[in-house]
Amino acid sequence: MTPPVPPPAAEPLLGHGGTLLLDGGLSNQLAAQGCDLSDALWSARLLADEPAQVEAAHTAYLRAGARVLITASYQATYEGFARRGLSRPEATRLLHRSVTLARDAAASSGAEGTGAGEGRGEGKPPVRVAASVGPYGAMLADGSEYRGRYGLSVRELERFHRPRIEALAEAGPDVLALETVPDADEAEAMLRAAERTGVPVWLSYTVAGDRTRAGQPLAEAFAVAADRDEVVAVGVNCCAPGDVEPAVRTAVAVTGKPAVAYPNSGEEWDGQARRWSGGSAFDPGTARRWEAAGARLIGGCCRVGPAQIARLAAALT
Repeated sequence: MTPPVPPPAAEPLLGHGGTLLLDGGLSNQLAAQGCDLSDALWSARLLADEPAQVEAAHTAYLRAGARVLITASYQATYEGFARRGLSRPEATRLLHRSVTLARDAAASSGAEGTGAGEGRGEGKPPVRVAASVGPYGAMLADGSEYRGRYGLSVRELERFHRPRIEALAEAGPDVLALETVPDADEAEAMLRAAERTGVPVWLSYTVAGDRTRAGQPLAEAFAVAADRDEVVAVGVNCCAPGDVEPAVRTAVAVTGKPAVAYPNSGEEWDGQARRWSGGSAFDPGTARRWEAAGARLIGGCCRVGPAQIARLAAALT
């Protein structure tokens, strides 16, 4: 197939011409470091209480070969921080901190802003920071992001997303990662909220087979991003590895844009028991097929740690 052509807005992210390796699941690395993630804020709690742990987790993925760090802001919202007694200015400071911690990790490792022939990033593209914007359901902390359809209109969802998207954009990330989106209506709301920030975005759905978690056909869901110049990639994350390749092909066919792909390990999350079950189906070797289908941003999500990212880096070399 003809490789998708990155839009002009993608130049800072994909201008090196190759496939860019994303990190893996931030939460599982934080858990491996001994962090307690049982709070409703999940990893976002650590932005306030243990920021050094967040930076250490980013550093672990850089050492594994990741060139894009996704921030700890997936579950960070003004509403969630307010429930913890934080003021709006304090919440804004923590949203900004999520971007700063990723930048600091890159700088400490000698990778920040480095390209071919510079420092420890010799021969590699610069490290980029993707500010994570999770769906409304993530704020509810009840698994709603895997269902969507919260009973809110597109306009109401846009009002929810806009303040934190603007706060994250103020911190200067390289891209906004609108991720784990279960519903095309919410995708539309998030894109509207992000369109005037001046920051490129990628849009990534969580899917089950050939549909969004809310049940929409993927061709319809990807179409909401097709004519938006600020969208540099579309694709899937937080899904089964086996769902990636067909979704990538659909995303590229519908939008003509490069795809982003970062699935889970393949294990299943039991929300009531709050534990994972089953075995891993994440095979780094299959990433070559994702790449051939049009994926230019490839990594892992839940339960994909630095060891798997290192193997993914080797497979994509």
